[in-house]
Amino acid sequence: MTIGNENELEALRAVGRVVADVLRFMGEQIEPGMTTRELDDLGRVRMESQGARSAPELTYDFPGATCVSVNNQIAHGIPGDLVIEAGDLVNIDVSAEKEGFFADTGASFPVPPTSAEQTRLCQAARRALTRAVLSVKTGRRLNVIGQTIEREAHKGGYSVIRNLQSHGVGRDLHEEPTFIPPYSDTRDLRRIHEGMVFTIEPFFSTGADWAEDSGDGWTLVTDPDVMTVQYEHTIVATRRGPMVLTKGGF
Repeated sequence: MTIGNENELEALRAVGRVVADVLRFMGEQIEPGMTTRELDDLGRVRMESQGARSAPELTYDFPGATCVSVNNQIAHGIPGDLVIEAGDLVNIDVSAEKEGFFADTGASFPVPPTSAEQTRLCQAARRALTRAVLSVKTGRRLNVIGQTIEREAHKGGYSVIRNLQSHGVGRDLHEEPTFIPPYSDTRDLRRIHEGMVFTIEPFFSTGADWAEDSGDGWTLVTDPDVMTVQYEHTIVATRRGPMVLTKGGF
């Protein structure tokens, strides 16, 4: 989506605030012994109380209000009977529609006690997201995002999940620009233009570089011996720099 007026921007800000609030709230509610369905139910109530609807349910008939992925389930986890345990890594992806506009955010939450390795991985991925957001300037090649993410991953000794990418958002959950890679692709000549709305969402791993289908039609997984985290914002490219619509979720 490219924003055409102030009303569209305000509508995007509104749905951005909702998804950030739901993500923050769900992260605060995580407790060992609860199921991922129980966590998702809390998110649904919070979302619907603010006049928003689950974007994955609405768009793809996803069997949950949010995606809750645990440990080597790294994306699109179906809320269910899986019990969250101390020491787990829980990724929550919240996307919603409100009054015809969509926003998308996500974060990984280590369940205490947290290991030093988990902390380092999370810090590196969050730092990469911050730097990738700051790299956004109108006129620049879109590939600057992937270059920044990949550089930050290599600095920390991590890999990126190459088949999970950032994407356009706004009037739909997924739209142009499609497949913004998390790595440097010099063949990608697309440019960032004023008003462009898209996500930035690096997946950092201690060894994996590809997400595999688990077989349930939704959940993507890696080898259980590696750790993977993700952090995501929805942003707007402006002449003054990037505007983050999903602040406060993590």
